[in-house]
Amino acid sequence: MCNDRALIMDIKSGDKQALGTLVHKHKKTAYRIALGLVGNKDDAYDISQEAFLRVYRSANTFDSSQPFLPWFYRIISNLSKTWLVKRSNRENKMVDVDDTSYLLIDSSNPEEALVKKETAAQLRKALLQLDFEDREIITLQHFRNMSYDEISDMLDIPKGTVMSRLYYARKKLATLMRSYYE
Repeated sequence: MCNDRALIMDIKSGDKQALGTLVHKHKKTAYRIALGLVGNKDDAYDISQEAFLRVYRSANTFDSSQPFLPWFYRIISNLSKTWLVKRSNRENKMVDVDDTSYLLIDSSNPEEALVKKETAAQLRKALLQLDFEDREIITLQHFRNMSYDEISDMLDIPKGTVMSRLYYARKKLATLMRSYYE
């Protein structure tokens, strides 16, 4: 399989098959990240599609000395922020809380899966009450299993800032989750 930098170079030269390969390689990741950030599966799908269009249109701005994923993540993140502003302006705050696919729940035991799904729905509601930066850092660390170093690179912030943001975001999330059980 081609590496991402080579695919971007091919896209720069007009190779649409390279874009198809890149989409196939990263579409699930793009969707799950967007879903974690905006909390609605239809919006996440639209954002992930738009992100790939932006990659195609902006391929010439990609610095081939840098890794692809942080650049791509910034595109998804910026689109998600814009989408959330538009959604709040439209006052359309419907959230598809039954879709917990981005939480990767194992359903081998039906009873346990039901409890996990209910907890996941509450977690999702709580996540959506956090501000964007808190939701973003929690999504990357806990639902995308990224290390502090990877998040630092992805968000272009120091590792200490990642740790600090994550600490405070977890505290806010824990407070919100406790309120569901009181």
